[in-house]
Amino acid sequence: MGDLEVHIPDGYLDPGVALLFYVLSAVFLGLSLWRARRILEDRHIPLLATLSAAIFAAQMLNWPIPGGTSAHLVGGALAAIYLGPLGGALVMAIVLIVQCIFFGDGGITALGANIWNMGVVDCLVGYYLYLLATRMLKDTPRAKIIGAFLGGWLGITLGAFFCGVEIGVSKTFLYSYYITIPVMTTWHAALGLIEGLITALVVAYTLRVRPGILELPKVG
Repeated sequence: MGDLEVHIPDGYLDPGVALLFYVLSAVFLGLSLWRARRILEDRHIPLLATLSAAIFAAQMLNWPIPGGTSAHLVGGALAAIYLGPLGGALVMAIVLIVQCIFFGDGGITALGANIWNMGVVDCLVGYYLYLLATRMLKDTPRAKIIGAFLGGWLGITLGAFFCGVEIGVSKTFLYSYYITIPVMTTWHAALGLIEGLITALVVAYTLRVRPGILELPKVG
C-alpha cells in the first residue's frame, strides 16, 4: 500500500472526498471555537498549551508495520479526557496544522480528513468511552483508568477506520476500500493497545499527583 499512515498525504484523496471532510472538520472546529469560552476554564489554558506540545512530540514517533504502512501515537483521546471533546479537537487541529504546514506531515488537501480522523473522531470516541466507563463503574480511579485505556485504544482504531474509508473510496488511490479498511483498522487496533496503555498510565499518574485536573469540562 505504499507509505501510508494516519496522516494522509496529498494525492491520496479525490477532490470531492477531501472537500467533504474539510467542510465537516470546519463545522466541528467552528463549533469548538464558538463554545470554547464557556467550555474551557482558566485552569484548562495551561493544559491546552502543554498537551499541544506533548502530542506534537509524541506524533513524531512512528512504527513501521506490515503492508507498507506505519503507525504512531495520536493523542486525541488523551486531549479530550483533559479538555473535553471540543477542547481536545482544538488541540489536535493546532498540532495537525503545524505539522502539515511546517513539517510536511500530512497533505494540505487532506488536512480536513486528517483533522476529522485524529481530531474529531478520536476525541469524541475517547471522551465518551472515558465518560461511559466512569459513570458505569461509579467514578472510581479504577474506572477512570479503564475508561482512558478504552478511549485511547478505540479512538485511534476508529480514526484509522475512517482513514481507510476515505482513501479506499478515492479513485486516485491505488487500492480499494476492501483492502484499505482492513489494513488500516486491523493494524491500528493492535498498535492502538499501546496508545490505550499510555493514555491510561498518564491518567493514573494524574490521579495520583493532581486528580483535580481530571474534572471534565462541560460539553455544552
